[in-house]
Amino acid sequence: MIPPVQVSPLIKFTRYSALLVGMIYGKKRYDYLKPIAEEERRVEAEEKKKREELERIAKEIAEGSSSV
Repeated sequence: MIPPVQVSPLIKFTRYSALLVGMIYGKKRYDYLKPIAEEERRVEAEEKKKREELERIAKEIAEGSSSV
């Protein structure tokens, strides 16, 4: 078996720096997108309520006209 190779400190530093920068970028991006997604979910929930109400009314009208 071949003994492990000694990794340059510069390479180690670069790898961990890139990891840290990626984590910071991800956190900032998440914090930026989270309120946008919450607003989209809120709007979608409102639209769903309206759509369900319209479907319920249409169903009542259909049932009422078929029994007349």
